[in-house]
Amino acid sequence: MVRRYGTLPSVEDIPPVVILWALRLLVLSNETSLRHKNTLIQAIGLSELFDAAEDAPPAREIRRRIRLRHRLSERRLGKASLPSPLAENIARLAGVIGLKPTECLILGFVALLHTQPALNEAGNTLEHLSTPAMHRAVSVALDIPEADVRAALGAKGGLIRCGLLRIDNDSEPLRGKFNQVSRGFFDKLCHQDLEPLDLLRDTLAPSAPGHLALADYAHVEPGLETLRVFLRQSAATARQGVNVFLYGPPGTGKTQLAKTLAKDLGLKLFEVSQEDEDGDPIKGETRLQAFRAAQSILAGQRVMLMFDEAEDVFNNGSFSERSTAQRHKAWINRWLEENRVPTLWLSNSVSGIDAAFIRRFDVMFELPVPPKRVREGILREACGGLLDTAAIARVADSECLTPAVVTRAASVAALVRDELGQEKSAAAFESLVNGTLEAQGHRPIKKHDPDRLPEVYDPAFINTDADLARITEGLAAARCGRLCLYGPPGTGKTAFGRWLAERLERPLLVRRASDLLSMWVGGTEANIARTFRQAEQESALLLIDEVDSFLQDRRGAQRSWEITEVNEMLTQIESFPGVLIASTNLMDGLDQAALRRFDYKVRLDYLRSEQAAAMLERYCAHWGIVLRASDAERLKAIRLTPGDYAVIARRHRIAPYRDADAMIEDLRAEAALRQPADRRMGFL
Repeated sequence: MVRRYGTLPSVEDIPPVVILWALRLLVLSNETSLRHKNTLIQAIGLSELFDAAEDAPPAREIRRRIRLRHRLSERRLGKASLPSPLAENIARLAGVIGLKPTECLILGFVALLHTQPALNEAGNTLEHLSTPAMHRAVSVALDIPEADVRAALGAKGGLIRCGLLRIDNDSEPLRGKFNQVSRGFFDKLCHQDLEPLDLLRDTLAPSAPGHLALADYAHVEPGLETLRVFLRQSAATARQGVNVFLYGPPGTGKTQLAKTLAKDLGLKLFEVSQEDEDGDPIKGETRLQAFRAAQSILAGQRVMLMFDEAEDVFNNGSFSERSTAQRHKAWINRWLEENRVPTLWLSNSVSGIDAAFIRRFDVMFELPVPPKRVREGILREACGGLLDTAAIARVADSECLTPAVVTRAASVAALVRDELGQEKSAAAFESLVNGTLEAQGHRPIKKHDPDRLPEVYDPAFINTDADLARITEGLAAARCGRLCLYGPPGTGKTAFGRWLAERLERPLLVRRASDLLSMWVGGTEANIARTFRQAEQESALLLIDEVDSFLQDRRGAQRSWEITEVNEMLTQIESFPGVLIASTNLMDGLDQAALRRFDYKVRLDYLRSEQAAAMLERYCAHWGIVLRASDAERLKAIRLTPGDYAVIARRHRIAPYRDADAMIEDLRAEAALRQPADRRMGFL
């Protein structure tokens, strides 16, 4: 005997059109698949075909009776229409995005397939569906030509083109063949009276207002001005295919810039969501589908789209797997060329993105970490008197310090300031910043400035045959130039670069080999290019220490990357419009083409005896130590450098000198460490 069980609604609760479509699908089913569908059979009103006293009939008999009921239902329900508000919602969608009648009918069928258990169970009787079999099933269920179904569900059909549906060719159940644009889309479509845009609120939402102004992005002018004019003209002329790629490290203000641009242009900004209403992450496939739907629904309005975390789509693959965008390359390219709503794509990095995609963006706009002068301004505004001027300058020296890190740490410090006090809150701020920087893989804030000049510095203590005073005057007038300083370690090459930056009133950007060398092929070249670009943007004096690491003679190169690193450095030196100082201890072996790139090649040598004596006198006077006339004579036999004096200056901070004798002995010991060992060969 057939018993009524399960959770399917009774026949009175099922829309007539669902019963009709379910019967049409059941007619397609084979006898085996019907054997365990008693609950479905009763739910759609077939229980009257069975005698309550009889045992469950065989599947063949069930199939015969289903065919009988199907013929009767065709006569009674053949004109059944979509229930309300599903019909009204689809009509509104069709008016906005231009759906054809067949596409509207299929959308209604798929919506009910996802929301009506009876129709879904009927679809499940069609096992192991291929895509052509799915086309036939939809054709039979809706009683429309199969060719029309194929066209409606093809790549050029309105449902797929607009992103309302996505066909999953790998799924076998009928319902699984159709992916909705958002998790609650079909449920809203069937049960709520909504405007088209409200149907996408799970994956598309108006962006909250920003809190920054265009003046906060002065460090990326004039590129920002070009971008603003381009977007303004594009909006005014309804230009198609407008796509801008904003990229840069996390926390540099990309999202805020998108909001600021929309406000400046008078456009409403909509954001393709990264999370659904339950806070669960949305996959890249679904986000792209929402983007396509938004392009259709928002077309013709004064709006702009923001697609944050674009790497979820363009760079989420691996060495063995293609990214989401690469798996849909054809239509991604088409949408980038034809989209009707201007879109800002935001990403933390541009590396790894297919070049075929990059060339289709109108503007590739990098938002780097702000230069030091801007970082100082952000710190002054955010910290509200928490840090003094010296501390602000020291914290701002961190080249990885983004605005987001500053504002978040400052908000925490402000919250605890009343209870902890000024000094502890300032320390807490630095600790919070350091915690974030180190978690991101960056170096913490320096406790002191290692690039500051020695306590006693004077370019007169440089032993060179070049006229540094004249060169300095020329650089101040020309505002550009390239110097190569070479000579033994400690002779003052780096210190002169720091002094020159102060004289030219320019910020100093120091890069050493460890800052530029990368373990990845092409990484060093990218770091070199980025450094020169940063120096140009900040109008900084660029000091490259240990430049011999990048300018070795290419004739001795054994690997291709050894040549490309030299080529990149030479190219950047040649085109750099600012002041560059390259220092090296090893002049021998430098590429001949590199030597031609420098305006001056200046050798810095050991101090002359009178310079060594004058430098000793300067330090003694600074520390209040009495110097005898004979002390200078004791220095004549020692080959000294300014670096040797820097060593005793550090020692003085630890254990202050009481007389000049101890200073001279320490200088002698430092010089002795540089003397090559006596390595005579042969028989003695």
